[in-house]
Amino acid sequence: MARRIPDATIRRLPAYLRALEAVRERRLTSFELGRRTGFSSEQVRKDLAYFGAFGTRGVGYEVAALEEQIRRILGLDQGVRAAMAGAGHLGTALARYARAMHKDVSIVAIFDNDPARIGEEVAGLVVESVDRLEERVRALDVAIGIIAVPAQAAQAVADRFTRAGVRGLLNFAPVSLVTDARVYVQNIDLTLELQALAYFVRAAETARV
Repeated sequence: MARRIPDATIRRLPAYLRALEAVRERRLTSFELGRRTGFSSEQVRKDLAYFGAFGTRGVGYEVAALEEQIRRILGLDQGVRAAMAGAGHLGTALARYARAMHKDVSIVAIFDNDPARIGEEVAGLVVESVDRLEERVRALDVAIGIIAVPAQAAQAVADRFTRAGVRGLLNFAPVSLVTDARVYVQNIDLTLELQALAYFVRAAETARV
């Protein structure tokens, strides 16, 4: 029986990868990798141990080799294609950031239902009608659908992405989605995050009084 990898471990791997990509040293210890990512050295070693023995006690990890292994674990070694639904302010900003900063997950199509936006160029891509979503997602072999549409439209867009065969959804709409169990959904609700952050800020201010 395959050993189940905790979701929290998977979520930390991209942080390790980013840190490794930024260093110039040939080797890095778990302590240093933890310091650069905000995790303990014990957490780093435990996370990486799920996938094998990558380091040498007292010496650390070879940066290039560990970076390559994490990219392979995350499925980034072959590149991953994504499509964006929603070319409004949020979608446009996300597309521009992703196209500029992410070489492993590339946005290859953007869709919208606003005739005024269809045909516009965003981050080097021409905004297409959402009516073409299923056709284009299949043709481009898109694995991830990004939802940056209003809440009332999010479920319908998620259904279309699911029918088109995506395996994951990144949802920025402030609504819970009902999807096929085989489709992994990652929700990012900016409002909830800000409200939670407001609590921690208030708590810190209260503690100083």
